[in-house]
Amino acid sequence: MTSHVTSHVTYWAEYAWLPGANGPAVERDVLIATGPGGRIVSVTADSGPCPSGAVRLGGLALPGQANAHSHAFHRALRGHVQVGSGTFWTWRDTMYRFAGTLDPDSYLELATAVYAEMALAGITAVGEFHYLHHAPGGVRYTDPNAMGEALIEAAARAGIRITLLDTCYLSSGFGAEPTRPQLRFSDGDAEAWAVRADALKPREHARIGAAIHSVRAVPAEQLGTIAEWADERQAPLHVHLSEQTAENDACLAAHGVTPTRLLADHGALGPRTSAVHATHLTEEDVRLLADTSTTICMCPTTERDLADGIGPARALASAGCPISLGSDSHAVIDPWEEARALELDERLRTRTRGHWTANALLRAGGEDGHASIGWPEAGRIEAGALADFTVIALDTVRTAGPPARLGAEIAVFAASAADVRHVVVGGRQVVRDGRHLLVADVPGALRASIGALSG
Repeated sequence: MTSHVTSHVTYWAEYAWLPGANGPAVERDVLIATGPGGRIVSVTADSGPCPSGAVRLGGLALPGQANAHSHAFHRALRGHVQVGSGTFWTWRDTMYRFAGTLDPDSYLELATAVYAEMALAGITAVGEFHYLHHAPGGVRYTDPNAMGEALIEAAARAGIRITLLDTCYLSSGFGAEPTRPQLRFSDGDAEAWAVRADALKPREHARIGAAIHSVRAVPAEQLGTIAEWADERQAPLHVHLSEQTAENDACLAAHGVTPTRLLADHGALGPRTSAVHATHLTEEDVRLLADTSTTICMCPTTERDLADGIGPARALASAGCPISLGSDSHAVIDPWEEARALELDERLRTRTRGHWTANALLRAGGEDGHASIGWPEAGRIEAGALADFTVIALDTVRTAGPPARLGAEIAVFAASAADVRHVVVGGRQVVRDGRHLLVADVPGALRASIGALSG
C-alpha cells in the first residue's frame, strides 16, 4: 500500500485561512512546513515571496474537507435515480439492484474512482458508512471483510484518509427478517457483526469505526452491543436517524418512543456518536442529542434529492450539537455545495438570512467533520495538525472579483469542486493544478467502473 506520508516538504500558499486569537482569518504569503508523520511543523504568515525549494500553491489554502457520510457504491446511481419521479423507497429499490452487482474487485475499482473524485473536490478524508459486507444471498467471502478491505485499499489508491464505519444491518424493519437484497448486509446478529468487525485493523491512512444502520435495521435489544463495541475502542459510532417520518411512526408503534429516545435508552448517543440526517425530530429529541453532545451529520444534497425535508440543523447547533457534512448518496460530490446548502436551505425554511457564517461552515466541513469520523488532529492549518489541506483558485469565473480577505465567503458561497486546484494529504500532494496525481483519468475510471455494473 502506498504511503500517505512524506517528510520535510514546505508549501507556500498565496493565501491561507488560518486560526487566530480573534477567530480564523485569511492571511497572505503563508509558508506551511510539513515533517515526519505527515504533520504540519510550522505555519508562517506574511513570509514574503515564495522561497526557493518551496512548492508554490496559488489561490486560497483551506483545511482539507471531511466527507463524514458516504456510501461509495451509490455513486453508480447518479442520473439513473433522477429519471422521472418516485419516492425514497423506489430510489432504494434501484440502489439494491446496483448493490447486487458488486464484488470485492469491482468495488475496489468503483470506490477508487469515487474517492479520487472526492480528492478532486477538496475532500481529504471520508467516513464510509459500509454495510455491503457479503456476497449475494448473504454468502460469506473467504475473507469476511473483503468488501471493507476493498474500500480501505481504494482510499489508499486515491490518496485520501478513510474511516471505515462498519455497519450493523440485521433487519428489514422492526422485527422483520432481511429481504433477499439485504442478506448481503446482515451478519445474523450483533455479536456476529462484532466478531467480524474485530478483524478489521487500522492503517496509516485508515481508522475503523462502527455504525448502526438505523433503529429499524437493528433490534433494540442489540443496539447496546454495537455501542459497547465502539465505546471499548473509543471509536466513532454513526447512525442514520429519523431520515423518514415512516421510520418514526414505525418506531413509535414498535417501542412507544422516538428513534432518538430508543438510541439514548441503549447508550448509543454521546460525543463520539454522529446522527446522520436527523431530519424529523421532536423538541425532546433535540434536547437528548444536545445533552449527549452528539454530532449531527447533515447531507443537504442527498436530503433534497430524496425529498427528505430540511432538518432542524440550526436548532441542533444552537442547542450545542457539533455539525458535520456528508455527500451520502453522491448526487453530487462537492463539499462547498454541502456547506452553503446548509445555510441556504435554512433561509428557505425560515425566510431569514444569516444562520451560519462562512467560518462556521468551514469548521463543519473541516475540524468538526474530521472529529466526527475519528481524526481530531485534522481539519486545521496549524502546527501539529495533520498536513491535509486543499487550495481553491481565486481567479475563476465563480471566484474572481472579491478581495482575498473574503476567501471564506468566496469558498462557501461561490466556489465549487471545479475550483479546487491543489490537494495535500499527509504532506504529499495528491492533486496538482486540478489533476489527480495517483489516478490518471478519473472520469474514465468512473465510466469504466460504473459501466461494468450497469451493463
